[in-house]
Amino acid sequence: MEQRIPSHETFRIAALLALVGGFLDAYTYLLRGGVFANAQTGNIVLLAVNMAQKQWTKAGYYLIPIVAFAAGVFMTNLLREQLKKNGFLKFEHCILLFEAGLLFFIGFLPKECPDGIINVTISFICSLQVNTFRKVREVPYASTMCTGNLRSGTEKLFLFIVERNTEAGRSFLHYFGIILLFIIGAAAGTGFVRWLGIQSIWMCCAALLLASLLMLFEDRR
Repeated sequence: MEQRIPSHETFRIAALLALVGGFLDAYTYLLRGGVFANAQTGNIVLLAVNMAQKQWTKAGYYLIPIVAFAAGVFMTNLLREQLKKNGFLKFEHCILLFEAGLLFFIGFLPKECPDGIINVTISFICSLQVNTFRKVREVPYASTMCTGNLRSGTEKLFLFIVERNTEAGRSFLHYFGIILLFIIGAAAGTGFVRWLGIQSIWMCCAALLLASLLMLFEDRR
């Protein structure tokens, strides 16, 4: 008998999280200083550039989201150790609800609130998400960035074409499906930002709550 896929590793959950990842990148880029808060590669490069130019204040500005992302990874592992799997809510449910709560709070902060505070908080949230939801149907992926998904998906496409590996073909569809949903999330984020402004981030709360409900339903079933 085929082993049952955990509810948090199903494609529907990965799809919702990819939508949120794309949405948040559009949100921070359009409303919060033209930055992408989901991934830290750019921040690390800018940190090094400013350090080399001895612009210590600017270097410190880019260090903050990097530390926030690392703190999210640390907290994720800490919570995983503390929370029991056999309770009413699993660890993955708690992370989704915590994310939704933080994003709901961000929606109340005015435009005048410093962009750094918002971007650091979103970096922390994305760290929680990417460190908690690591697989879709037993295949490693990332829901808040696309570079690794693009590399892995293209590799699976190669194996499917050259070696006729059907399992690699399915994984290719998963990877590129997630990339497509990330793009859709970013496009939706652009539209909702223009329509709702700061409060558009509440759409991410709705997606995260839906993901939690779907997981809860699947687990109880």
